[in-house]
Amino acid sequence: MLAQIVAVLCVIGLAIGQILFKLSATSLSQTGSFFAFKTAATLLTAMLLYAVTSVAWVWVLQKVELGKVYPLMALAFVLVPLGSYIILGERFQAQYFQGVALIVIGIIVAVR
Repeated sequence: MLAQIVAVLCVIGLAIGQILFKLSATSLSQTGSFFAFKTAATLLTAMLLYAVTSVAWVWVLQKVELGKVYPLMALAFVLVPLGSYIILGERFQAQYFQGVALIVIGIIVAVR
């Protein structure tokens, strides 16, 4: 059970990392430099988060078969756009949400 919780936390961490990568890309567009404080700090935070979640994922894979926890990674297809909507103000069409619903149904079927 702990491994599954850590797996979900890994997915959340990766989703947050994606939002941070987008924020760093936006900052890079504005500043034109990787060395601008905002750009560098955001990018390094995203990379550090990816590093931590990668190590945690390896720990999860010691405990659980890949085929049993990997479907949880599909949650990123839900969390990243949700985060981009909340944090970045991005908009999506109705068909996108239909696709997300199918992904969630697929995750439920796969992990049972």
